[in-house]
Amino acid sequence: MSLAGKRIGFGMTGSHCTYEAVIPEIERLMEQGAEVIPVVTFTLKNTNTKFGDGEDWVGKIEEITGRKVIDSIVDAEPLGPKMPLDCMVIAPLTGNSMSKFANALTDSPVLMAAKATLRNRNPVVLGISTNDALGLNGTNLMRLMSTKNIYFIPFGQDDPINKPTSMVAKMEYLSDAVEAAIEGYQLQPVIREYSKE
Repeated sequence: MSLAGKRIGFGMTGSHCTYEAVIPEIERLMEQGAEVIPVVTFTLKNTNTKFGDGEDWVGKIEEITGRKVIDSIVDAEPLGPKMPLDCMVIAPLTGNSMSKFANALTDSPVLMAAKATLRNRNPVVLGISTNDALGLNGTNLMRLMSTKNIYFIPFGQDDPINKPTSMVAKMEYLSDAVEAAIEGYQLQPVIREYSKE
């Protein structure tokens, strides 16, 4: 399947250490001819960390996609009824945002865009990055995995010895996961061995 001409919402939450792995995947979607609509959380936009400044990340995203980021709940809401997406991606998806999404909370533009997409019965693809996927957030992960029209970028334990409850999506499978989700199936296997090399 080709992603050419597909409208892909791309939401990014506050897993700052993961942005470097995600940016090339946005570029890949653009190279495949997708129309990418970027959506960011307040945390991404307004937080400066050792991994970079929020404004700089926003600038990179806007340069790659050729679009201003959607950075308010009000501006994200039309992605439901007025400007529907073929698919909504959230990568990275923090444990905090995952728990909110699993419990139907909408406190960021990214979660609004995802819920608006589900409202249209279109797929949402999640790329998790959380230190407690196998801890307190495990119930939220399983709730989302069993929810119709929600799919996952394959993920694994990024540091099982030092961070035994942490799991991170293997972002290099992002476009394959999106293609599969648009066709209505989960890219398999979902859980894969994770290597930082």
